[in-house]
Amino acid sequence: MFRSLRNAFITGIVVILPLGVTIILIKFLLVKLGNPASQLFFWYFDSEWRNLPSVKFALETTSVFVVFSLITVLGYGSRFVLGRIILVGLERLLDRVPFINTVYRTVKQIVDTFGQQEKAVFQEVVLIEYPRKRCYVLGFLTSTAMGETQTRTDEHIVNVFVPTTPNPTSGFLLMIPEEDITRLQMSIADGMKLIISGGAVVPDPKTGDAVSINNPNQAEGSAPKSHA
Repeated sequence: MFRSLRNAFITGIVVILPLGVTIILIKFLLVKLGNPASQLFFWYFDSEWRNLPSVKFALETTSVFVVFSLITVLGYGSRFVLGRIILVGLERLLDRVPFINTVYRTVKQIVDTFGQQEKAVFQEVVLIEYPRKRCYVLGFLTSTAMGETQTRTDEHIVNVFVPTTPNPTSGFLLMIPEEDITRLQMSIADGMKLIISGGAVVPDPKTGDAVSINNPNQAEGSAPKSHA
């Protein structure tokens, strides 16, 4: 009875979680982006009328749409000569402001790295022994080490990002010898599914399809239980 209730509760969480995350994201956009943007775009409206719940929601939603539209237009404009000239001028202006220039260059470098369409940030799924021998973690090979991190060692060093479970947006970087990694055949997407699910969803090595493992003994290669 208790197990049935527990399973039903967990199933309910799985069903409602995407909806809950979507609602939280929408609320975050409306409060953090829509509210200040609406005050900027619709400042000429009467404040008492503007603060009516239905009107406020409509103005904030419209403001979010306008902001995303302006960002899209800016993205298209940056592909043309005039847009690039404006962006270069803005970058030069920001580069002259102390502290702001450091923050801007750092953020721009991160965005440029993760925004490359021709080259994926995660190249391969790898297996490494960490934090001790015979204890393995899943990681993503990102690049070959360069600069001082490579020249200071006598080995060929690679960079491996090891994400956390179930939130893969955080993690840590390991710089290890290439000979210490084991390359896997699974795709980046399958590796992410394995991490996010906490090992409950694994790719089938034969078909590549995701398989839910409800019982550890269902996994291929697992040792059967001995019966006394």
